[in-house]
Amino acid sequence: MPNIISLPFGKCPPLHLQASSWRHLLKLMARLSGTKVEPSIEAIANKVDPILRTIVQVVRPHHTSPEWRTVVWFTIDHPVPTNKPVPRKYLNGDVDALPYSYTLGGSLPALLRDSADTAISKTYTIPSTENLPYPVLPISFPNLALYLTAALEEARRYMNDSSSGIRKLAKMIDTCYPGEAPPPSSSGRLRNLFGRGNKNNKNKGRGGNEDTYELVTPFVPDEWG
Repeated sequence: MPNIISLPFGKCPPLHLQASSWRHLLKLMARLSGTKVEPSIEAIANKVDPILRTIVQVVRPHHTSPEWRTVVWFTIDHPVPTNKPVPRKYLNGDVDALPYSYTLGGSLPALLRDSADTAISKTYTIPSTENLPYPVLPISFPNLALYLTAALEEARRYMNDSSSGIRKLAKMIDTCYPGEAPPPSSSGRLRNLFGRGNKNNKNKGRGGNEDTYELVTPFVPDEWG
């Protein structure tokens, strides 16, 4: 894994990483403290906030396979055009819809293309919430592991709310990896840990999940900005 992973802006396919399970993916990221995701030079030249848009997908090789693999996809957010009509799904934080930035890079794998759930694929677009805004690049792999863990914790907070769809990530992980996901945090709400550059981000900290601390050791506090 290179130390620097550069994400382009605009008409480029999304970056993806795959692991044998959700927890294996987080452990891998947590151990690669020297690796970080940054905007490319071209992306910086566009003078837009390099906001990371993330999709979590679980897939299995074929219908009879009992094992699910975890794939995470990344792009830099792209503003939705204002000079032409666009589907509402790009504007309302739909967890079942691909972000607009994913439509700009040409052909996507068939399992991701329409983000529809099937017998061998389930997808979840991580939304921005009051507790968990989108991360801003650059971000290290340990902090990216923390972001993904916090997204799961946020989804667990919505387990009794069927109106937003946010609980879908928790249901995906619990269904595909029973027994491996940690219990919900009992030590408080997450507040704006990943929105560096966000004007509303006044509270920065480590979050409240002890399992998270295990995953992101060593922790680098100055990366919160």
